[in-house]
Amino acid sequence: MKKSEIRKKILKIRKARYSNKIKIDFQSLLKVFKKEKIKGKIIGGYYPYNFEIDSIEILNKLESRNYIISLPKIRSNYLMDFFKWSNDDPLNVNSLGIPEPISKDIVYPNIILVPLVAFDKKLNRVGYGGGFYDRYIKKIKKIKKITVIGLAYSFQKVKKISIDKNDMKLDFLVTEKKLK
Repeated sequence: MKKSEIRKKILKIRKARYSNKIKIDFQSLLKVFKKEKIKGKIIGGYYPYNFEIDSIEILNKLESRNYIISLPKIRSNYLMDFFKWSNDDPLNVNSLGIPEPISKDIVYPNIILVPLVAFDKKLNRVGYGGGFYDRYIKKIKKIKKITVIGLAYSFQKVKKISIDKNDMKLDFLVTEKKLK
């Protein structure tokens, strides 16, 4: 199945099955941090959009543990950067309808929590098709070691995702059921 077909199918399922009662297990995330011996305390999160897993509760818990939280801001040419953000900080809605921080403080996360449309057992992902995260992850991996963790509902898993040279794999995936 083509990525566009996977995207259409899973977005429809996600909308139908969405529930803000389904939560990612916070302890599973902390296990990844411990397993990877992550020393950096900068988290690149995301503001949930279009029935994505709600990451805000996770980001708030991480912030209470003294992690620095950041959210992406989209730039021109399908690029993005992460900017420092706290739950008390205002957001601005971009042209795609996604809330972004108004901060001008660019940060470079050690851990990126990635939203996604679909994933497979090899930790490949399908996003919305713009390649924002793939480009960002590729750029940052040239500068520093980062850990990329996808957040998804277990029903977003598909059998196989065909990838190309621009696709960046996840290091880990956390669903409401388990860590992969």
